[in-house]
Amino acid sequence: MIYIALLRGVNVGGKAMVSMVALKACFEQLGFTHVMTYINSGNVIFNSTDVSTDTLARRIEASLDQTFDPGIRVLVKTNDELQALAAAIPSSWVNNADMRCDIMFLWREIDKPTIVNELPIKPDIEDVRYLPGAALWRIDRPQITKSRMTRIIGTPLYKQITIRNANTVRKLASLANEIS
Repeated sequence: MIYIALLRGVNVGGKAMVSMVALKACFEQLGFTHVMTYINSGNVIFNSTDVSTDTLARRIEASLDQTFDPGIRVLVKTNDELQALAAAIPSSWVNNADMRCDIMFLWREIDKPTIVNELPIKPDIEDVRYLPGAALWRIDRPQITKSRMTRIIGTPLYKQITIRNANTVRKLASLANEIS
């Protein structure tokens, strides 16, 4: 079965620096096959016979603790989950010079529709939608400085989220389909 591992906070601001070559080798040492990394932000597509995403995440985190910096959190999604999420992103929501669109992947503890009420958004300039496993956030670039979304950084809520932009999520879904 194809899975996508999303590592939280790697290669961001000079912290938790992880080489994608070493990361791929780490996954292969765990016995995973068809291992592929995408960009330098901790995205790994792989095949495994395990069926529990929670078990996979724990195994990967334990290996990362031994190989890289301790404490790197991992969220694992099935290919079906990622495909459904990528398909649900409105086609007009992109990450480009005019618009910013991020997908906030949610750990199980905060994965609920009411999560959108906990985010510090301004509904008149930002769009936020809940999908199982994620919150989608969209804002026009000229409005970014008016957003309060950065206020979640450093909060307990923020530690239960890993973020990818919409373009990355769509690309991960495409790559995962190529090896499935």
